[in-house]
Amino acid sequence: MLISGLDGHICDQCADQAQKIVEKELSIGGTSLDEETNTVGTSNKKLPKPAEIKTFLDQYVIGQDQAKKTLSVAVYNHYKRLNSKKSAGDGDVEIEKSNILMIGETGTGKTLLAKTLAKILDVPFCIADATVLTEAGYVGEDVESIISRLLQVSNYKPEQAERGIIYLDEMDKIARKGDNASITRDVSGEGVQQGLLKILEGTIANVAPEGGRKHPDQKYIKVDTSNILFICGGAFDGIEKIISRRVQKQAVGFKSAHNKEIQDKKLLSLVAPSDLRSFGLIPELIGRLPILTALEPLDKETLKSILTEPKNALLKQYIHLFALDKITLQFNDSAIEYIAEIAFENKLGARGLRGICESILQDYMYEGPSSKSKSTVSITREIAEEKWTRADSQKYA
Repeated sequence: MLISGLDGHICDQCADQAQKIVEKELSIGGTSLDEETNTVGTSNKKLPKPAEIKTFLDQYVIGQDQAKKTLSVAVYNHYKRLNSKKSAGDGDVEIEKSNILMIGETGTGKTLLAKTLAKILDVPFCIADATVLTEAGYVGEDVESIISRLLQVSNYKPEQAERGIIYLDEMDKIARKGDNASITRDVSGEGVQQGLLKILEGTIANVAPEGGRKHPDQKYIKVDTSNILFICGGAFDGIEKIISRRVQKQAVGFKSAHNKEIQDKKLLSLVAPSDLRSFGLIPELIGRLPILTALEPLDKETLKSILTEPKNALLKQYIHLFALDKITLQFNDSAIEYIAEIAFENKLGARGLRGICESILQDYMYEGPSSKSKSTVSITREIAEEKWTRADSQKYA
């Protein structure tokens, strides 16, 4: 069917295709939060409630309920804030943003929480690393490179980037190197913290479109960071000793035994801003990260659940990997318990589980694809102990 126009004709199929192109372009360009439907992002996706965000995180991350609640509430409030800012008139209350700092041992799920959060949110999201940052003028990346990554995710559209979320990992690596004044500048420590101050709080940042070093002839894109939510994470290795000294306060007698019991349980959950200052963060930076949450260390039962329960569980990955070669892989409950025990003893968190599984399954992964008869591989506790002991003895032979 042809539809006549002023200077030509268009068929019904082309008209349908043109409508789809227009709808797609409008959805990419439209970044407003609709008050009536409470939507966010680029595809009119309904903004999930905090309980819905936590339920989604539960499918991928085991435990850490307090951290997941904190993240869910912070993300929901962030977009409620943008909604109220759009609809509010003059003289109404202006809500300030609340950046987050997550503290937890290695392998407890800080980065995994951030990656999983990016799946459910239909907003620009990027993960940046604080270890590569240096003070302006020195070899390394400037703090504006963090905004540059978010801009790349947003297809270089500042209005989209200004509504995004940035997860800044390895925050503890920019701690002040020492209290003593030195001849050399602390360009990757305190200098980076000072550079982050205005970006975290909110400023108009001049961002290089392609990233990299700045030069005078380069064209910059101006990005307002006042609406960008920053989620920072770090292991802060050794901060437990600082918390312990503050909690115990050189107590003697029965009180010292009580404090030792606190130390043995959840010492990291008692972290306070004063501990971060003693660790090496400057007070101005701590003040710009008002929400402080600690991730619990993983025990044996949690490690055992991590192996089997999440959607992307480690054992499910290996079973699928063997199934590609038409080999059936099975794990005994006692073998799973043994793997969790070894990971708990090594204190490497969830990341240590993959290394243990690789050592146990290495011979089977080597011989399996070559064998003509595709069989079933069953891993028991005895087999796991034998493979791990042999691999462990070879490392230290």
